[in-house]
Amino acid sequence: MSTVTIKVPSSLKMNAFDVSMLVATKLFEDGKISSGQAAEIVGISKRAFVELLGKYGVSIFGYDFNELEKDIENA
Repeated sequence: MSTVTIKVPSSLKMNAFDVSMLVATKLFEDGKISSGQAAEIVGISKRAFVELLGKYGVSIFGYDFNELEKDIENA
């Protein structure tokens, strides 16, 4: 995995976790990465990532059916 440095204006009052979640949720929403990969970017469990999606305006139902089925089996 690569490391990227992002400069965020202090006026936004965002911490590193929020920035990581925004990047990860966008990549997940666009279908570029799986929920597991997104969780890894943020440094949390897959379950925690899925539970936080709504807070960041992303629907869990953006999954394709097979990935959702696998997540249910692993729950």
